[in-house]
Amino acid sequence: MFDSTDMPADTAVLDALDHQVSGVDLAAPPVVLPDFHHKSKMELPSSVAVATTGTVRPTLTSASVNCGMALISLDLGERPSTAAVDTFCRRIKDRYPYPPTKKRELTLSEVRRAAVDGAAFAAERWSVPVEELERIEEGGRLDLERYGGAARLLKEMPAIAFQLARMRFGTVGPSNHFVELQQVEEIYDEPAAALLGLRHGQITIQYHGGGGVLTGEVGALFGPRKHNPRNLRLAAAVQKPLYHLATSRSMAELKRRYALYFSHACPPLDLDSTEGQRLMLANAAAMNYGFAFRLATYSYLKQVARDVFGGAEGRLVVDSPHNSMYEEPLPTEFGEGRTAVVHRHNSCRAYPAELMPEGTVFGVTGQALLLPGTNRTSSYVALPGDDVADSLHSACHGAGTVISDFERRGLSKQHPQGHVTRRYRYSDAAPADVAHLDDNGLNAAVAILTDNKLVRPVARLRPFAVLN
Repeated sequence: MFDSTDMPADTAVLDALDHQVSGVDLAAPPVVLPDFHHKSKMELPSSVAVATTGTVRPTLTSASVNCGMALISLDLGERPSTAAVDTFCRRIKDRYPYPPTKKRELTLSEVRRAAVDGAAFAAERWSVPVEELERIEEGGRLDLERYGGAARLLKEMPAIAFQLARMRFGTVGPSNHFVELQQVEEIYDEPAAALLGLRHGQITIQYHGGGGVLTGEVGALFGPRKHNPRNLRLAAAVQKPLYHLATSRSMAELKRRYALYFSHACPPLDLDSTEGQRLMLANAAAMNYGFAFRLATYSYLKQVARDVFGGAEGRLVVDSPHNSMYEEPLPTEFGEGRTAVVHRHNSCRAYPAELMPEGTVFGVTGQALLLPGTNRTSSYVALPGDDVADSLHSACHGAGTVISDFERRGLSKQHPQGHVTRRYRYSDAAPADVAHLDDNGLNAAVAILTDNKLVRPVARLRPFAVLN
């Protein structure tokens, strides 16, 4: 548990976590990170990582995997004009309106390719340089073969799931999702920042987007979840019988699947069982689709920035999911040569350089991490620290609830320098300037990570415009 006297972990939320993991085949103690809180629509509290040895447990992460954040660096060293920012946000709203339309963004064949090939498909489809894929976790693609392969996926997944996944591709939307323009205010590690593509004064684009339609559909296939919107319930009513029952190869298998997936629970599955491998195959396909989804957004944001900011070119700094299930090697303190299923819920993976591919930037620096505040505070770019294995190679994906708590308790005030963010909405309402808070809440969360040597900051970014 990583907390502090100013930010103690909520005991009621700890009880909720304990209830979820009691009796579970834990490979290591569950990890509690800063910004620990419990959303009413989620089974598990946010900002946690849980590793299991022999089972995969969907409720230990979000019902829709591969929600994530990404950062784009622009070769632009001064803030664009208000008129240019207005145009930038209007172009995004025109391309990705919210509520989204029913326009089909992809062909059926392209959806299947996204599920199989992940970001590699999107790079080809939207002309993203292939070398940029190294900045995406897992290179933007999970291998399906280890869980039965693409042929099995395409044979068993109902066609209607792929048809629905043709829509809304690349949409960001409001709520806690956003597209934010920022400027680099401080650099703490010049060599690392240069390798990542960051410099003082530079303009960046940070965005937080989901994994798209297919991820939500897959989440609904393996049992009821608290986050269960009406559209997913309707889709699942058709898809679940087709996926689980119509593909059964015997009466015994049909009965087993009916008991597993049509009850009032979302059960754990033995990882090495037929059903466990089937779940991991669907999860890998959903993750792949999510990687392709956010890379399509990246391509469009780069294009708009180039068009309206005087030809500014962009590069991907990092794309990192914060809801995921991966088979991973455990840190050696939890057993030499052991692997586990690591479930992260609103926490991001923080691999050091030795666990990243050789010959890549992350193979030198370690995997870049985004530690956002809010549109009223700074955000940080960081790298894994020396003791990040203590947190199962995990870090929190932000500090929003900490910042709100500090403001409520009077520990944060308005920023003394009077910074503001120009906030745009998806409605026709005029943009409004929102006053910044100081960074006390954000810095308290980051201090827990740095004091425990889980991360080390590389740069601090300040927002000046946001669409959410």
